[in-house]
Amino acid sequence: MPHPQSQAAPSTSNQSAPGQAEERRVVAWVGKSVVFRGDLISSEDMTIDGRIEGSIEVRSHHLTIGPNASIEADVAARQVTVFGKVSGSLAVEERVEIRHGATVEADLTCQTLAIQEGAYFCGKVSMTGRQAKTDKATTEKAATQAAH
Repeated sequence: MPHPQSQAAPSTSNQSAPGQAEERRVVAWVGKSVVFRGDLISSEDMTIDGRIEGSIEVRSHHLTIGPNASIEADVAARQVTVFGKVSGSLAVEERVEIRHGATVEADLTCQTLAIQEGAYFCGKVSMTGRQAKTDKATTEKAATQAAH
């Protein structure tokens, strides 16, 4: 009888241990002591607090650039939140947020841009997703005028 109980206890702890590890790991993280040169590609949300030179691709996920980060890269992501320094280009599917104390010297492509007071931005912004609506409205207006 003691034998099955001793086996049951380890199985229970083995089942809960992976779940606990998954709960703790919410996002991939590059610490502030890390310097990375090259192409950084992630298929999960990522936070960077170190120095990156090259390119960062987090296509279907959220990238957070922490307050200690220094990024010189071409960035591609679904969403980007900047607390640190970025130079290069940002190609973002949805939203870019530049928070108080952040410095961004980059050309941006995004649907939505939010810049908090106290943030610094220098670059060109191209808004996506709205052009199709504008073109459709212009076409409809031209068709209506032509009919009259």
